[in-house]
Amino acid sequence: MGAQPVHYGGSESGAPSIPRTQNGVAEALPPADRMEFYREMGQADENELLGVLRRWWLRATMYADPLPESVRTAVENGTAPGRPAAAALREAQAAREAGSR
Repeated sequence: MGAQPVHYGGSESGAPSIPRTQNGVAEALPPADRMEFYREMGQADENELLGVLRRWWLRATMYADPLPESVRTAVENGTAPGRPAAAALREAQAAREAGSR
């Protein structure tokens, strides 16, 4: 099974609809993050702008539609189902190194 894209903006999903524009993202961010967003956008060159906007749009979407308290607590305590990304990355790196020998 492959990864499925996340589609926000539809009323059936219940997720917030945040415009994928600089102003839309900035308005959805908490004030403490807004200045960092503007700083990164201001320092990004033409090749980086879309990536910066996309990353901050995802963050703004998470702020607008946070995890339920029980899920957030399980993630923070390390009791959520699944594997930590760090473990998966370590295994992938080990597999690449083993394959290059």
